[in-house]
Amino acid sequence: MFSKILIANRGEIALRIIRACREMGIKTVAVYSTADKNAMHAQIADEAVCIGSAATKDSYINTKAIIAACEVTGSKAIHPGFGFLSENSGFVRLCDKCGIKWIGPTAAAIDAMGDKANAKRTMKEAGVPVVPGSDGIITSMEQARKIASEIGYPVMVKASAGGGGRGIRNIEDESELEEKILEAKQEARQFFGNDDVYLEKLIINPKHIEIQLLADEHGNVVYLGERDCSCQRRNQKLLEESPAVIMTDELRKKMGEAAVKAARACGYTNAGTVEFLVDKDRNFYFMEMNTRIQVEHPVTEMVTGIDLIKEQIKIAAGEELGFTQDEVHLDGHAIECRVNAEDPSKGFRPCPGRIKSIHMPGGFGVRVDTAVYQGYEIPPYYDSMIAKVIVKGRDRNEAIQKMKVALSEFLIEGIITNVDFQLNLLRDPDFEKGDFDIGFLNRKDLTGRS
Repeated sequence: MFSKILIANRGEIALRIIRACREMGIKTVAVYSTADKNAMHAQIADEAVCIGSAATKDSYINTKAIIAACEVTGSKAIHPGFGFLSENSGFVRLCDKCGIKWIGPTAAAIDAMGDKANAKRTMKEAGVPVVPGSDGIITSMEQARKIASEIGYPVMVKASAGGGGRGIRNIEDESELEEKILEAKQEARQFFGNDDVYLEKLIINPKHIEIQLLADEHGNVVYLGERDCSCQRRNQKLLEESPAVIMTDELRKKMGEAAVKAARACGYTNAGTVEFLVDKDRNFYFMEMNTRIQVEHPVTEMVTGIDLIKEQIKIAAGEELGFTQDEVHLDGHAIECRVNAEDPSKGFRPCPGRIKSIHMPGGFGVRVDTAVYQGYEIPPYYDSMIAKVIVKGRDRNEAIQKMKVALSEFLIEGIITNVDFQLNLLRDPDFEKGDFDIGFLNRKDLTGRS
């Protein structure tokens, strides 16, 4: 087992990893930018190293500075969390070259799944159901028109190197094709430095269901149930839950086994998530694989009782999984709400600033993952998520009621948050019935504006 781990991240996920390490008797090293000098992760780790100025390019994705921090602190491994360098295969190779263990999949697996067009082709070859579309990237408008005509409108153009909802456009008919493809390519180039795009059939009003995987370095792969991530605004997840309302035991088994096939097809190790679209007839289609721990991982932890961060560390240290597929059981129902520093009444505009006072919810079956505190100055340079509230109930109705109570107790002064928006979502009759899909929040106004 590692004696010391460097966490190449910030915020609540950095704290989450630090706590897991402490429980395992592992020393931790935090890295921080000048904007995060007072951040909680920099204060509670055993050691902390400033790696650059506020801009992410100068700090949290500054690979040379992070490797140097490993060397000066004697860290034997890096946990990347999510975002930043977590899916950067070049950085994984640099860690390998420097003799630093990467707590995540191999660079080859990241490459195989990171290019969405290539991943789709790999899944198709492995027998995993995929959405009909182009076989690889689009190289010309003529090719795009031909493919769109064959699979039928509406279609979707997606960035091959994409993520976080960027580089995606829906195309209703041929008159929109060229304009939307060029828009997607421009956005992809801006955010990923790669303007490759591909086309696929637009599945009408599907559910977004993802399967959590763990795979060790000895060939063992298990799936840990599913998460319903359909509550999204502009392809950004806001609320996740497990189990999914649409799920049956038979469908869970089929999707879980398909996810395991996907992992084996690319030689995957460590924690990963295979994301699917599920239509109203419960047909499912591979969408992408996230080669890292997910923001919403606590939902799975609550219903399985398995600590995913500890499992990641054990796998990276060469240990075998301590359980089999038959020993994985889902208990109760869990919901996670992302609390963001943003103003829903003004287009969800980020609202950084100083927290004057704060009160976190608590009680039986309530968990809050956060790194903010009274007096903390939320910087404007990073993601607006400041906390995750996770609850577990005996069933979905109890979990919804528990979350309503928890969010009602989440009091924060000095900044604007989306807590009231989340409460409006939980009170929505269609949500309560489980009657929602990935377009649900785009069709409804839950901001409370008159």
